[in-house]
Amino acid sequence: MDLEIKKEGGFQYIDEGKGEVLVLLHGLFGALSNWQGVVSYFQKNYRVVIPLMPLYEMPLTKASVPGLVEFVEDFVAFKKLSELTLLGNSLGGHVALEFTLKNQEQVKRLVLTGSSGLFEDSMGGSFPKRGNYSFVKERVEYTFYDPKVATKELVDEVFDITNSNFKVLRIISIAKSAQRNNLGKDLGKIEVPTLLIWGLNDTITPPLVAHEFNRLIQNSELHFIDKCCHAPMMEHPEAFNSILEGFLLKTATV
Repeated sequence: MDLEIKKEGGFQYIDEGKGEVLVLLHGLFGALSNWQGVVSYFQKNYRVVIPLMPLYEMPLTKASVPGLVEFVEDFVAFKKLSELTLLGNSLGGHVALEFTLKNQEQVKRLVLTGSSGLFEDSMGGSFPKRGNYSFVKERVEYTFYDPKVATKELVDEVFDITNSNFKVLRIISIAKSAQRNNLGKDLGKIEVPTLLIWGLNDTITPPLVAHEFNRLIQNSELHFIDKCCHAPMMEHPEAFNSILEGFLLKTATV
């Protein structure tokens, strides 16, 4: 399915289906398409909303985790959304955590997959080099258990981003902010039901990180997907959707 991007109030977003609200937040090199399998499956029974986070356009002074949380707060207020189920992958998980800590009364459930906030080995420990397509391709493939998931379209997209000084400055600023912003001491304050879906072969936020999230977030449950790296919803959408659906149904009356 092709996702229709709506533009309103200075925001770009996907808004499909009706029912309980699922807000999906993508990662640093992510895009709306990362959640395509989730949207197509859940829009039958839920309202699935994905704001396109302004990672590459926001003012440099706001290019940070707190700046992105403020953006999500503005978007949620603009769309008058409430009782959210927040799903975040990688940096999107970090933003979802911070949003929840600040606005717990608005969040019904939290779902994290490959989330930063405790530890991450960003891009495999090295930033993509400008103008070096093979290096960028290798780093994008590093995000997946099966390198074939890193399509040419995906690699081209990241390559284009890394060749823009304007965008790279913002990526570096956001990545440094995420590394400084360790949430370990605050995670015990999260009280909403939390689902952790992790790739058993995640090289960027390894399984140890998932176990630590599970230990620190009191009302959380952890599921691993085998032969899966940093983006389970892209690599194993059926398994991801099955785990997520079970959690949503189980916590529907919470």
